[in-house]
Amino acid sequence: MPDLPDTRVVMIGRDGCHLCDVAREVIERVVGETGDSFAEVDVDADPALARWTDEVPVTFVDGRQHDYWRVDEGRLRAALKG
Repeated sequence: MPDLPDTRVVMIGRDGCHLCDVAREVIERVVGETGDSFAEVDVDADPALARWTDEVPVTFVDGRQHDYWRVDEGRLRAALKG
C-alpha cells in the first residue's frame, strides 16, 4: 500500500484524464457538502502508485480503496456517512 495523504478521501489520478476530471467534480461536490477532506495524488509522479496506472481515477475512503474508473456519487455519500 502506498503512503497516501492523511485525508478522508484520496483520488489517484493523472493530468489529461477525462475520467479523473469527472471524478474530481463528483468528489469535490460531495466533500463540499459533507465537510470531509479530499486530496489528489498524481499516479505518474510516484512509482509506488504504478499498480493503479490503468485504473485511474482510483478513490480511497478512510485509507481503503473505494472505486476506480468512475465515482458513484450515492455510493461515495454512503461511504462517508459510515
